[in-house]
Amino acid sequence: MRWNRIPLFLSLLILLSLFATSFAATPTSFCKCVCHGESRIFALDLPAEEKKPGREVDDRAAKKKTCNDCNRQYCLKAFCKGDKEEDVSTTCFQRDSAKDKAVVYIFIIATMGLLGYAAVRPWVDKWAERGRERRNYIPVSSDSHQ
Repeated sequence: MRWNRIPLFLSLLILLSLFATSFAATPTSFCKCVCHGESRIFALDLPAEEKKPGREVDDRAAKKKTCNDCNRQYCLKAFCKGDKEEDVSTTCFQRDSAKDKAVVYIFIIATMGLLGYAAVRPWVDKWAERGRERRNYIPVSSDSHQ
């Protein structure tokens, strides 16, 4: 492999590894419950509570919750106790997705790489120019009077 292609190869390898990690992770889902003039946000995909003796936990509560679980009944049980179902509104949203993080990290790495290259470019150009001058130099033999 030629030496001038190694930085390009490493950059491509880093970029692909960031994409792989971003597609492997799932974003955090949140449920926003609004009732009696107040709102509260609950994380849906936190680990379920462990079963404790004397306390029944149904299968739906034991598994990981999704946006389908963010409904009026969920909010009535979690936050809006004693309210009517018509007075409760819900919203499900996601934030901090790995894909968003990957885009930010790629932007930061690319910007730092370009700034770093701009900082060392004068020395790289001088080094490359000296290398070109050495290749063009052809010594003249001392027997030039033949």
